[in-house]
Amino acid sequence: MGFIEPVRFGILGLGVGYSKAKQCTQSRGAILSAVCDLQEDRARKIAEEFKCRWYTDYDKMLEKEDIDCVGVFTPSGMHMDHALKAIRRGLHVFVTKPMDIDAEKCRLAIKEAEEANVVLAVDFELRYQPLNQKIYYAIQQNLIGRVFLVDVLMKWFRDEAYYKGGYPPGWRSSRLYEGGSAANQGIHFIDLVQWWMGGVDLVQGLSGTFTHNIETEDCSVAVLRFKNGAFGTLTTTTSSIPNLGTRIEVNSDRGSLIWKDGKLDFFYLKDGDQSILDSISLPEDRPLNIFEDMVAAIRKGTKPIVDGREGLKSVLILNAIYESSKTGKAVKIEEV
Repeated sequence: MGFIEPVRFGILGLGVGYSKAKQCTQSRGAILSAVCDLQEDRARKIAEEFKCRWYTDYDKMLEKEDIDCVGVFTPSGMHMDHALKAIRRGLHVFVTKPMDIDAEKCRLAIKEAEEANVVLAVDFELRYQPLNQKIYYAIQQNLIGRVFLVDVLMKWFRDEAYYKGGYPPGWRSSRLYEGGSAANQGIHFIDLVQWWMGGVDLVQGLSGTFTHNIETEDCSVAVLRFKNGAFGTLTTTTSSIPNLGTRIEVNSDRGSLIWKDGKLDFFYLKDGDQSILDSISLPEDRPLNIFEDMVAAIRKGTKPIVDGREGLKSVLILNAIYESSKTGKAVKIEEV
């Protein structure tokens, strides 16, 4: 990356945000200046660990801290509300996945960020993994043939305590703050496959609640049509006993690959080099995580891996699954 002026980060939300605060301290060009959480004991303890300042009031952190960028790790339905507060103070901001559950809030934040000339991004961790970047390149460059089918099977388990926990308690089970298995867990893979394939233009979906006492779904099934004409299926559940992880099968006119929990489980080409993925080289100075990505975007003017417009794509697909489930009709995906 070379020497560039460090970027000072403030982290909002210290549930999953705790591990991200730690990641910040280990990232090139990033400085953790402050953390904020509604639970004072948690905020103080984490600030002491990472030797930074702490707050329980987000507005006060924005007002008092000399930071460049905010990382938002709050309930999904609050992401753009918190992002907009940062944007309106002229700060760069990224949010954890999903971008939000309200597409119109996302559009507003994109508009205001562009007008304010600040960076808005979404942290999809899978985008930074070398294997996933190589698969993207291989599909887009037609190195493994013409892909015609992609199947995602996400069969996870979450108990009642998971849905009753968090802060505020129970937010993961609330439609106001969160979607269900598709929005919270499945969104990783919605984003991944739509990226690999170049976007989705049609969705037919079903969703339901089978084993949990929650407002949101614990099972969803969708059929996707990608913009290039290929088909896809997406199954998500948090009711699988046992937890079977995630499996993505990719079929082309030359062979197949199977992605299993972040690793290449199977790869075959009928008439090509079986080591073709290994031979793909990635830039040595590529960002390894969201913090390095934001540092490059802020200091060098590069485009983050998932900017606001790219982050909106998975929200539109997600909402289409829910709409289709209600109406029984296929839903065309709006242009970003």
